[in-house]
Amino acid sequence: MPFRVVPILLLSNDGVVKTKNFSKSQYIGDPLNIVKIFNEKGVDELIILDITATKNAGINFSLIEEIASEAFIPL
Repeated sequence: MPFRVVPILLLSNDGVVKTKNFSKSQYIGDPLNIVKIFNEKGVDELIILDITATKNAGINFSLIEEIASEAFIPL
């Protein structure tokens, strides 16, 4: 049975980070470059979590729009 690859991007202040229990985040790259790599690798879907969005600050929809325009996979 084939398997599906569904990576999760954790966005923090417009960058992709790696975290341990959503704290102690470490910057790992620009989301647009990472999406380009995922396109080349043929991942099946992409999940995006903005871990810095709050009720007051909200979601950076312009960044999500940029990511969506670059992605050739379902978000």
